[in-house]
Amino acid sequence: MVVFCFLVNQTRKIRRTKPVAGSCSRCGRGAKVADMLTSTRFCYIPFHWRSWKAIICSWVQVLS
Repeated sequence: MVVFCFLVNQTRKIRRTKPVAGSCSRCGRGAKVADMLTSTRFCYIPFHWRSWKAIICSWVQVLS
């Protein structure tokens, strides 16, 4: 009997941030818009990238 085990993981990185007019909905402090990069790897070889924007609290660093 042969069993194959593959490692798949996904990483998120913040490429750059910029302050936004407005406040965080959780704590009421300032917020930032961030350019995020998500990469999915299969057996340590990246095969999918996705760029997207996210709102991040500048105090607690949580995605909104």
